[in-house]
Amino acid sequence: MLKRIKKRFDITVNFPERTFTSTFELDKNVSAIHGLLVTSDKDDLLYYRGSQRIEINREEIFPEKYESKLLMSGLGVAPDERFYSLGKLEPGNYKVKVDFTDTSHITVDFEIYRVSLYLDCEITEI
Repeated sequence: MLKRIKKRFDITVNFPERTFTSTFELDKNVSAIHGLLVTSDKDDLLYYRGSQRIEINREEIFPEKYESKLLMSGLGVAPDERFYSLGKLEPGNYKVKVDFTDTSHITVDFEIYRVSLYLDCEITEI
């Protein structure tokens, strides 16, 4: 039986103007990844200061310096429409690698913030 779930992975950005690399492992029962969403506990910092490179199964999905604001969603968007569609991407080696970069911006000063990557996954239940 197939079921859709949302998986969350967090990165703590605790220093300004640095790149934080994290590799996350998916559960082995994930059969496909349908979409992703990037959010934060401080959305203004993510919007103005954040960019990332994301790869799944060693395949680059978003290139270096891809702006976070392009992967965020506002409250005015219906919950079922918030995820950036990846089609039906197979998880392969079940690894998701994120290189998140904080860059200074005149609009907002740095403070420690959390970046969350949500994946819309299809899992196989036994």
